[in-house]
Amino acid sequence: MSCAVTSAFAAEGPVPTGIPHLDHVFVIMMENHIYGQIMGNPNAPFTNYYARNANLATNYFAIAHPSLNNYLEVVGGSNFGVQSDNTPDWHNFYCTTNLASGTVNTDTPASSNVCPIAGVGTDAAIPAIDTTNETQGAPGMMNIDGAKSYPATKGTSGKTIADQLVAAGKTWKSYQESLPLEGADNVNYSDNVFTNNTNFSAILPPLKPALAQAGVVALYASKHNPFVYFQNVQEGWDPNNSLDNVVGFEGAKGLYADLASGNVPTFSFIAPNQCNDQHGRGNSDQSCAYDPNDNGTQAGLNPALILRGDLTIRTLVSAIKSSPAWTKGNNALVILWDENDYSLAPNANQVPVIVDTNYAAGGVQSTVFYSHFSLLKSLEGGFGLPCLNHACDSDAVTMSDLFMGSGPKPTGQNTKPSVGIPSVPGATPDVAAKLSREL
Repeated sequence: MSCAVTSAFAAEGPVPTGIPHLDHVFVIMMENHIYGQIMGNPNAPFTNYYARNANLATNYFAIAHPSLNNYLEVVGGSNFGVQSDNTPDWHNFYCTTNLASGTVNTDTPASSNVCPIAGVGTDAAIPAIDTTNETQGAPGMMNIDGAKSYPATKGTSGKTIADQLVAAGKTWKSYQESLPLEGADNVNYSDNVFTNNTNFSAILPPLKPALAQAGVVALYASKHNPFVYFQNVQEGWDPNNSLDNVVGFEGAKGLYADLASGNVPTFSFIAPNQCNDQHGRGNSDQSCAYDPNDNGTQAGLNPALILRGDLTIRTLVSAIKSSPAWTKGNNALVILWDENDYSLAPNANQVPVIVDTNYAAGGVQSTVFYSHFSLLKSLEGGFGLPCLNHACDSDAVTMSDLFMGSGPKPTGQNTKPSVGIPSVPGATPDVAAKLSREL
C-alpha cells in the first residue's frame, strides 16, 4: 500500500534548522549500488572503514530512476519533469520545458533531449512502484522504499542550490572527472580527450579499424552533471553561475588544483567518471565492466568495479582532508550513491550515505528515514539558504544526527581515532597503516 506525500509548497520555504553552520561541503556522488552491495563488501574496504569512523545513514533512500533525476533531486529537490538520462537540448530557446508543458521526459518510451530547465511549473509524479518507464510491467522497480510516492507537484521552481548559493554571495563548482579541458558546453560524453563532437574523419591518415564515436568510452556523462541542464547555467547570464563553474579533476582550475591551494567553493559537487564511480561501461576494460547480474546482492557484482570505486573514494577523501580548506571553518564531506541501478522489486532504492565533518566526532549510525530531499534540505540549512521544492516537504527531515556527530571533536583531532583499519585486495602490506595516517 503506497503512502502519497502531499506537497503543497511554495517553491522556496524557510531556512531549515537543526544543521550547524557550514563553510564548505564536498559531495561525492557514486553510482548504482544499494546499501547491502557496498556495506560489508570485502572489495570496498576503505568505504566500510570510513563509514565506521565517520557517520553512516542506514535508512537512506534514493528517489526514483534513472540516474539523472536523482542528481536533479539532490541539487534541486525535484525531477523537473525529467525521468530519463537524455542529454541536454543545448541552448534551445524555442522548446517548451517539461515544467511548463506538464509532460514527462522518459527513457521508455523514448523522448527527445531535455529542454533547458527554467521557470515554474509542474514536475513528474513519483509512484511507489514504477512499471512504466525503465521496466515494463510487474514486478517493476521500487522508487524510494516502495511505499512512499509523490504526486506531480505544481509550483515547482526550475532552480537549484547553485542559484541559491550565488544569490547569497556564496560559490559552487561541479567537478566532473574526465571532462575535457575545453569545458562542458555541448559535451554529452567524453573520454577526457574525444567527445560526442569529435570529427574522427578529420584525423588523417585514418586508422584501421577506423576511429568512431562508438569507440569512445563515455567516462564523463552529462547525465551525472545536473547543473548543465538549466538554462541560466547554459547561457551564463551570471558569470558566477555558468558553465565556467563546471570543471574537471585536472588542470589549473580543476579539483586537485583547488584542493592543493585551499581555494575551494562553498559547495563542491564531485562526480568521478563512469569507471571510477562504480557505474561501469560496456566498451572499457574488465575493471570497468558492468556488474554481470543486477539482482540486488553482492554475488552479482563485478568485484573489480567495486574495488576501483573504493580506491577512488579513498583518493578523494585523502585529497580533501589534506587540503588547507579542510581546516578552515566548519566543513562536511558527504559520500552517497544515486540509486539501485534498476534492481527489480522487492529490492528497495536504499543507498549508503556517509557524512564526515571536521568539527564533530563520528561513530553515528542513523536509522532515521532520509532521502535525497533530506540531504538537500540539510545542505540548505547549513548554508543558511531557504528550502527548495520537495526539500520543503514535511517528511524531508534534516539529517541533524549525521551532521552533528557524536559530540565535539577533541582539539587538534581531524577525525575519530582509527579502528578496524582495512586491507585492500591486491595491495601491498603497508596500505593498512597508510590508511590510518591519511585519516
